Amino acid sequence: MPGFDLRAALRHRELLLAAAIAVLLGAIAARFPGFVAPANLFGVFNDSAILIVMALGQAAVILTRSIDLSVAANVALTGMVVALLDAHHPGLPLALLIGVALLQGLGLGAINGWFVWKVGIPPIVVTLGTLTIYRGLAFVLSGGAWINSFQFSQSFLALPRAVVLGLPVLSWIAVAVVAVMAVVFGRSPVGRAWYAVGGNPTAAVYAGIDAGRARFLAFCLSGLLSGLCGYLWVSRYAVAYVDVASGFELDVIAACVIGGVSIAGGIGTVWGTLLGALFLGIIKNALPVIAVSPFAQMAISGAVIIAAVTLNTRAERKAGRIILRPVAGLPGRADRAPARATP
Repeated sequence: MPGFDLRAALRHRELLLAAAIAVLLGAIAARFPGFVAPANLFGVFNDSAILIVMALGQAAVILTRSIDLSVAANVALTGMVVALLDAHHPGLPLALLIGVALLQGLGLGAINGWFVWKVGIPPIVVTLGTLTIYRGLAFVLSGGAWINSFQFSQSFLALPRAVVLGLPVLSWIAVAVVAVMAVVFGRSPVGRAWYAVGGNPTAAVYAGIDAGRARFLAFCLSGLLSGLCGYLWVSRYAVAYVDVASGFELDVIAACVIGGVSIAGGIGTVWGTLLGALFLGIIKNALPVIAVSPFAQMAISGAVIIAAVTLNTRAERKAGRIILRPVAGLPGRADRAPARATP
């Protein structure tokens, strides 16, 4: 009987992850049947909507062998700016505020991308620095004060909660972003460039792809979606303060990794990222229900991330490339095993 081939199985990562989600839901339902009620599952999806949107932006960055640690700080700063605008100028149209959030998020992402592309600073260093800068700017703008629900206009708070065809607008925004990203990743030149740059940067350059520009555009996308989530976060939770989404960048990266996006670049899909975010969202919603302590929740989440990285690494490991073969007719050569070199 042939042995189990892990790498072959992990080629169908989305199917395995969907099966893992089904098993997880079944285990939870055995103890709390109400958790898998359709209304509750829709609620879990709505709770995971912001994570899904941000994870798709992060996935584009990771595909290019980069990482964006500033996404949560982008959310905090952008959310603070639109919250201050709405609180002090309640007559401003909601469309204008959302436009400000998108443009500011795009600008913050472009700053990261410019330093990576034009200055040549490693992405982890750039985004670790801008993470601190963006948080600091949020404090400077607000003076450390909170903006609470009674200071917001009703239109500002209403949009994410409005229900259309049985789902909140927040959920529909996540669905729309998934649909758009499926086209961008799979059928657009920039999506193909991200995969090429992450898979083999040297070959991508020979193919005429500007690797720096591709990374810059990935950071711009990540910033744009983070800016959108800045408005969504503040309006949904009806509060803005400096530490909004603190540490959330780790959840965003975890969703990508669990969904099969390779930290080494060049591997990952929109659907895998979506499932990774949902898997993480289910865990975070289910663990409090079964009375798991917050500290144990952190340990479980960390264990899941390590397991996902381990599986990704094993699946991506390539066999050595044969560079020497036995030559027939030469004495002493026929019985030698071919030498192998790692790629």
